[in-house]
Amino acid sequence: MNLFFVIKEGFSGIWRAKLPAVVTVVVGFLALVLLGLFATVSLSFFDIIDEVRGRVELEVFFPEPASDEYVTTLYGRIGELDGVREVTYISKDSAAAIFRQEFGKDIVDILGLNPLPRSAKVQVQPRHAAPDSLQGIVASIKGFDPTLDIRYNKIFLQQLEDNARLFTALTAGIGILIAIATVVLVGYTIRLAIYSRQQKIKTMRLVGATNWFISAPYVIEGGIQGILAGGFAALAIHLLSEQLLFRYEPGIYAVLNPSTYLVYPVLAGLGFLLGIFGSTVAVRKYLRKA
Repeated sequence: MNLFFVIKEGFSGIWRAKLPAVVTVVVGFLALVLLGLFATVSLSFFDIIDEVRGRVELEVFFPEPASDEYVTTLYGRIGELDGVREVTYISKDSAAAIFRQEFGKDIVDILGLNPLPRSAKVQVQPRHAAPDSLQGIVASIKGFDPTLDIRYNKIFLQQLEDNARLFTALTAGIGILIAIATVVLVGYTIRLAIYSRQQKIKTMRLVGATNWFISAPYVIEGGIQGILAGGFAALAIHLLSEQLLFRYEPGIYAVLNPSTYLVYPVLAGLGFLLGIFGSTVAVRKYLRKA
């Protein structure tokens, strides 16, 4: 019976204080929409980074005097290294064919010989494509033969990592600010509801009601407001994605759409948790003072 009363009071509290509840849901909705948009862009950004990392490759040039057997052995050992996804061997003839395809001329016709070295393109796994991890792979390859010439775009990869860190910090900071604002707003609304029912709370205490029994309806009220705000925010982002981006910006839609399916349930759950947390803090603070 007590549990039924607590749940009933949680729902009826919203109905008795309609305006504060609506204000909290609307403000929470706006905050969570903003948070959801940032989360969608962030997840898509990280997907793009992973895709770029998946294309990272090292070029290993073998010394000219090395025998074919020695090159074949090195090629096999490189492919066994941790973090290496695939190794593609490029012979002198293959290098000449690539030159012909890119420049439209045969290098043998130009120089009278083929000076292009034998090489291997080493594709690494995305999680090993960071500059520090690549340095480890390069060191391992150099350990096989210090005379190997290994090249990759260090400047581009470093810029990629720096931008990823900056974007992560920026997104996390904005997300935290929005979460704090949502908690404060929910807590403020719950506090107003508590103050409007001070006499009822005093009466409940006089008859022996515990703090849990008094605070539980307000916590439920905050959770309901939070999940409503999160649900409406998820719906708004869905409409923005499916109705606006899909129709007018299909390119952006294709990039962002996979991330939205992760954001929908997160927004609803986060709204519920923030509502619970905000109302819990507000109720505890009031009961401690009372």
